[in-house]
Amino acid sequence: MPFRDVPEVVRRRMSKIKKTDTKPELVVRRIVTQLGLRYRLHRRELPGCPDLVFVTRRKAIFVHGCFWHQHGCRLGAKQPISRREYWLPKLARNVERDGQAQTMLGEAGWDVLVVWECETKDEKWLVSRLRKFLFRFSRA
Repeated sequence: MPFRDVPEVVRRRMSKIKKTDTKPELVVRRIVTQLGLRYRLHRRELPGCPDLVFVTRRKAIFVHGCFWHQHGCRLGAKQPISRREYWLPKLARNVERDGQAQTMLGEAGWDVLVVWECETKDEKWLVSRLRKFLFRFSRA
């Protein structure tokens, strides 16, 4: 175990945080399905492993947790209290890696949309945003 000084209660809480099939991701997937579109999940061969991939449209959607990807909202503004020397650089690397993945996808001719966790709370607005992104013509 690399972090012997982490209390068991924190270790248990952190182990329950999922990487895929999160609530915000499931909201986006349900809306996209209701729009009548088919998609692929977590295509590892693409930079950043987008959460939803529309291969024929060359569009990719990332569903980001506000804290983990440091969004500018109140959820993303929270800072870790303990082990800051570990968490702050890790969160900064997440942001840097996100930017690199989006740039690489764009250079490869993909349109990219980032949906933030806080944006999934307003489903009516999210439906409109997803519809605009998915049904507009590609820039190619």
